Amino acid sequence: MRRIWQESEKVIHSFIDDNASGIATAAQKIAEAFAGDHRLFLCGNGGSAADAQHLAAEFVNRFQLERPPLPAIALTTDTSVITSIGNDYSFDEIFAKQIKANGTDGDVLLAISTSGNSRNVVEAVKVAARRGIYTIGLLGGEGGDLKSLVNLALVAKCRVTARVQEAHILAGHIICHLTDYILFEKHLQGL
Repeated sequence: MRRIWQESEKVIHSFIDDNASGIATAAQKIAEAFAGDHRLFLCGNGGSAADAQHLAAEFVNRFQLERPPLPAIALTTDTSVITSIGNDYSFDEIFAKQIKANGTDGDVLLAISTSGNSRNVVEAVKVAARRGIYTIGLLGGEGGDLKSLVNLALVAKCRVTARVQEAHILAGHIICHLTDYILFEKHLQGL
């Protein structure tokens, strides 16, 4: 048990050291999208899908600060859409088609993949880029294919999925906190 905790701590410290400014940039880009009446889309598979839904809930409901709901949409939640696209076309298209239908210039896509190689996440990022959507990758390992495709890559340099996921959800919580600060608290600091 102690070894697992120590591994987690090491990955998280390294991730934050490598990505602190990138995490702040991610929050700034998301805050700018919300301030401009745009949306945040999130996608991922398995545990990363759960992280996408978790973070969308933090934005729509609230994180820690009482504030108005923010327009965040997890592309992982509509089983009818996902299964119809997967059945009629390809599982690789389940997020990309949703971006084609709903994404517009000025939105942000937070793409979560512990390998950086999930085909359906890669396809979503490609479509988002063509639509003028700013893309952020929460990635693992060396960043995979997504590292060179996203506008901003936040990479937990580890190949153990659980450790990468732990770093990702911490980064997600920090992004939520900073976004709330930028939108709702920063202007109060000068009073």
